[in-house]
Amino acid sequence: MAMFVDQVKIHVQAGHGGNGIVSFRHEKYVAYGGPFGGDGGKGGDVIFEADPGMVTLLDLRYHRKIKAIPGENGKTKKMHGANGEDRIVKVPLGTIVKRADTGQIVADLTEAGQQQIVAHGGIGGRGNYHFKSSRNTAPKYAEDGKPGDEFDCVVELRVLADVGLVGFPSVGKSTFLDAVSRAHPEIGDYHFTTRTPNVGVVQTGDGRSFILADLPGLIEGASQGKGLGHEFLRHIERCRVILHVLDMGSEEGRDPLKDYEIINEELGSYQMRLLERPQIVVANKMDLDPAKENLARFKKAYPDVPVFETMTIIHEGLDPVLRKAADLLATTPIFPITDGLSEDTGVTYKFEEKPKDFEVVQLEPGLFEVKGPKIERNFDITKLNTEEDYYNFANRMRYMGIDEALRNAGCQDGDTVRMQGFEFDFIEN
Repeated sequence: MAMFVDQVKIHVQAGHGGNGIVSFRHEKYVAYGGPFGGDGGKGGDVIFEADPGMVTLLDLRYHRKIKAIPGENGKTKKMHGANGEDRIVKVPLGTIVKRADTGQIVADLTEAGQQQIVAHGGIGGRGNYHFKSSRNTAPKYAEDGKPGDEFDCVVELRVLADVGLVGFPSVGKSTFLDAVSRAHPEIGDYHFTTRTPNVGVVQTGDGRSFILADLPGLIEGASQGKGLGHEFLRHIERCRVILHVLDMGSEEGRDPLKDYEIINEELGSYQMRLLERPQIVVANKMDLDPAKENLARFKKAYPDVPVFETMTIIHEGLDPVLRKAADLLATTPIFPITDGLSEDTGVTYKFEEKPKDFEVVQLEPGLFEVKGPKIERNFDITKLNTEEDYYNFANRMRYMGIDEALRNAGCQDGDTVRMQGFEFDFIEN
């Protein structure tokens, strides 16, 4: 079976918007044709799509940088530049995409064909025909396109298995999965063999099918992050039914009753209310000598828990377990992923001030600096070449409220203002 990849960090970059252009109408018999420059196209989005045919994030291991196509620049005759092509990234069902810097979930893909825009393309700049006015009938400037979203994100796959196999290492989970499904996990005779979940499609004798995941062996304290910890417990989150496999033959010298208690304590202490899921107890290795005695002890200790006896090594007793799992799936709802917030705990909303578009800082008497994300996005001071460029620059500063912010900060006529490494004089009109 394909290697199971759980979490991948990638870099996404949406397309840059195309630039608007400066152009004038030059046609015979049309005097004073006027501005004719078209707008730039929108940059392409980066879109993630859930593909039921995929089971791992392996593809993303080899494509860590994902870029969408930029928008084309505007054209003459007021023609719009073409929009950049979107980049569609196919991932398995159950994939969650988070921003690496904030941890914010930007996509949670649970349905076949579901699409989510993860990074938005930049909008195109406007051509010079937009800037015609009675004061300026032949504007010689156009807008640049805006950059698209660009950031690192963490792509995480939470197995979309319907049924999860839990139990201590070496109780026979991998052998069980191998016996009942088309998955063929590699099995070793040592503890913690299954480092990552194996997933298989299972079909019952009466034709019903579901996805079964062999979840990695738990150890005491896993829910506190010890041992194999949270990384593996996460895979149980979307399972609706749990198959709890016990080594009734005590092949490793362990007590199946104690194992049963420890695993259930782990499931109970994990934040996703895992014990609310129906559980099927599988008494495995019933061909070994201590098995009958251990099973009798188990039934005495837990008289209300139905137990299915199996010998996975010779494929005996498996179909009744699968039929029971299929019956429970028919009546068990999907458990929502709440990232640790159950309904009764309430949600705490913290007030976080929205970051400012720009700020004015007085560096020394008579010297002010304007900085911030909006300044970087909207001003490219290296492109101030003509008188028209400066006129447009001054207008944009006024429109964005930078003039007023400078005045409020104490900036006066003749003071120096620094923006993006360039300095100019502040002149009151």
